[in-house]
Amino acid sequence: MTHAHITSWLITIVLFFVAVSLLRSGSSKAKIVQMVLRLFYILTIITGLLLLHSIASISILYIVKTIAGLWLIGAMEMVLISMKKEKSAKAAWIQWIIAFALALFLGLSLPLGFDVF
Repeated sequence: MTHAHITSWLITIVLFFVAVSLLRSGSSKAKIVQMVLRLFYILTIITGLLLLHSIASISILYIVKTIAGLWLIGAMEMVLISMKKEKSAKAAWIQWIIAFALALFLGLSLPLGFDVF
């Protein structure tokens, strides 16, 4: 299940940047990419919840990681919505960077992740 979760969030991040680039260029295909991206949000959340459910003893760090992951998905949506409405997305990008760094660090440092840190 770990590999499914990693695959789903990697595809989610790639689709996010594709959607950002399409919105910047004003392409009409941005809406299609956003809908596929929302499908991958759901897949990422489901695989994350299944991973959380499979842990025998849940520490507080897993809960913080879950909250950071949900915050990251919310920040992605805030960036895309701000760009679509042609408003400043600076605050949303800052949130995205912080949430991404936190979720990535916790995901890689906790026992279910890869031994990077």
